[in-house]
Amino acid sequence: MTSGSSESEVQVSESEISQFDHTPYYCEENVYFLCKKLCESGVSDAKDTDLFVAFISNEKKQVPLWHQKASTRADGIILWDYHVICIQKTRGNGSQHMVWDLDSSLPFPSPLELYMSETIRPSFQLFADYQRFFRIVHAPIFLRYFASDRRHMKDSAGNWIAQPPAYEPIVAEDGIVHNLNEYMEISASDELTDDSDSVNLVFTQKTGVVISESQLEKFFSQICSSDV
Repeated sequence: MTSGSSESEVQVSESEISQFDHTPYYCEENVYFLCKKLCESGVSDAKDTDLFVAFISNEKKQVPLWHQKASTRADGIILWDYHVICIQKTRGNGSQHMVWDLDSSLPFPSPLELYMSETIRPSFQLFADYQRFFRIVHAPIFLRYFASDRRHMKDSAGNWIAQPPAYEPIVAEDGIVHNLNEYMEISASDELTDDSDSVNLVFTQKTGVVISESQLEKFFSQICSSDV
């Protein structure tokens, strides 16, 4: 990435946020370790089955998001080439799906409805080039198959565009060392318009399913009652 509450509704303090791995401009790796920590801490279920990784991008690689810490504007808007967040589904009456975005200035985590209205702002009219699509990947699948050797963060001379994390690059369970492009490359032609197909496929597809921003809340309302 460049330029009495229920467990899922608990707010995380600033000191607790600092315990999550966060390297600026490496949102996919930040979310990878975020999912692991949510599971280890008991905020997620034991196998991360209530967590979903969401890549946000489009063909032009220019997606506007508001309330981003990296922004220099008062409203926090920034134009990312892609961004990655974690969405936690919840069960039960009155429960809200939660968004975990380490780059957001909104409450951490934020209810999905709040995140959509404040960060995505669907009511804000955008040109077609800025339309945002979401690649939703089930976290247990993502943690098994995702890999990045960080090649996308080097310029043509081999210099780092942004300083990488100190830990070793993430290698997939099958030995693949880099497949980030398979996740972050998103186009309108990838969009699944059949709601039932997208809900079923997200639990089996290595790279998940692509839906439009207008489908996101409906998708999670349907996925809430699905068995995993």
